[in-house]
Amino acid sequence: MYEFISGKTRSLGPTSVVVENNGIGYFINISLNTYSKIKSAEQVKLYIYFHVREDAQVLYGFADESEREVFILLLSVSGVGASTARLILSSLSTAEVYDAVTGGNSPVLQSVKGIGTKTAQRIVIDLKDKMLKASIDVEKVDVSHNTMKEEALSGLLILGFTRAAAEKVIGRVLKTKQISSVEELIKETLKTL
Repeated sequence: MYEFISGKTRSLGPTSVVVENNGIGYFINISLNTYSKIKSAEQVKLYIYFHVREDAQVLYGFADESEREVFILLLSVSGVGASTARLILSSLSTAEVYDAVTGGNSPVLQSVKGIGTKTAQRIVIDLKDKMLKASIDVEKVDVSHNTMKEEALSGLLILGFTRAAAEKVIGRVLKTKQISSVEELIKETLKTL
């Protein structure tokens, strides 16, 4: 139904953005990879996936078409819903997901919180040929921006983690690793949670 939405950024967080277009504000769920690409932009263009469920109609936005295509392919796998697909694309870049699936490397997918052995193997089996045929254009994402602990915590809370557990792990990650961005902090925290 929607191909893309472009407009002014009115509100932006690690997991969602409100884009104003012709006086209408669209609440759009995003991945951390998309967040890292649009966080300093006043005007954005997001490629949209309109997800209709029995109880909700939800917009998912992506900074590029390749990330949206990987998201749609992930949704085609039994047991992978929109939240899980977004979590995968928040923990791994589009290129990492593509390389893991096409290379048959299910342990990379298992490193994502909530993805078990069977689900990771199912993703590889179901999507390997589809991704190779789709010829998805993947690029490496450079994330080198200053971040805040509160932004990471907010993103993790929206993803469904408890405040106590998230704060504890964020603190541990900050003590043990040199972190340069909110995306990197969330990704490292997701590996431990």
